[in-house]
Amino acid sequence: MSLLLAIETSTKNCSVALFDNGSLLQLKENNSEKYLHAEKLTVFIEDIIKKAKISFKEIKGVILSKGPGSYTGLRIGTSTAKGLCYSLDIPLISVSTLRAMAFGMSSKNNYKFLCPMIDARRMEVFSSIYDQKNNQVREIKADIVDSDTYLEFLKDKVVFFGDGALKCKQAINNPNAHFIKDIYPSANDLGLLGMKKFINKDFEDVAYFEPYYLKDFVIGAKEKS
Repeated sequence: MSLLLAIETSTKNCSVALFDNGSLLQLKENNSEKYLHAEKLTVFIEDIIKKAKISFKEIKGVILSKGPGSYTGLRIGTSTAKGLCYSLDIPLISVSTLRAMAFGMSSKNNYKFLCPMIDARRMEVFSSIYDQKNNQVREIKADIVDSDTYLEFLKDKVVFFGDGALKCKQAINNPNAHFIKDIYPSANDLGLLGMKKFINKDFEDVAYFEPYYLKDFVIGAKEKS
């Protein structure tokens, strides 16, 4: 049994999950405009541990959605994950928030490209582009979206999703662009990606790990998934 706890706090969705060898055992999340992460995250974790009828000592690692996303949300998730890893002496595994979103969406459609978008206020979004095999085909960027932003990919069908997608619909305005609303990062999508890293012992240095904020001055960066 390889029990892994997953934490997702990069957007307003406060989400935690428990996996056994990549299979979902428990999921609890709250998608609130009030950003309830500070008061709900540890309560949610305790709740799913209780419902699974296990002890914290049985957890073998923590999977953390590392961003990009909300600065405050990422800080709360990171500090909680680090605290658990230190106290339980277990590894920290980080997964790109955008990659996890694309992974969760890939089984639900047949579009050639998937573009997860996280709202970065005004007409800016944090985004990247993946193919159906979860390969990253364009680096993560903080995009100010206009009709040309994704033009090279819109020769084929592209699905745009996430809390930043709908506000970009009018700006993109392309027949090959398809938009799905009400999709938020979820701990549910972290299990298999995190399990693969756990098996490969691809762990973070708990002392020095920082979430991926994607500062405004960063033009683009290849992700470490």
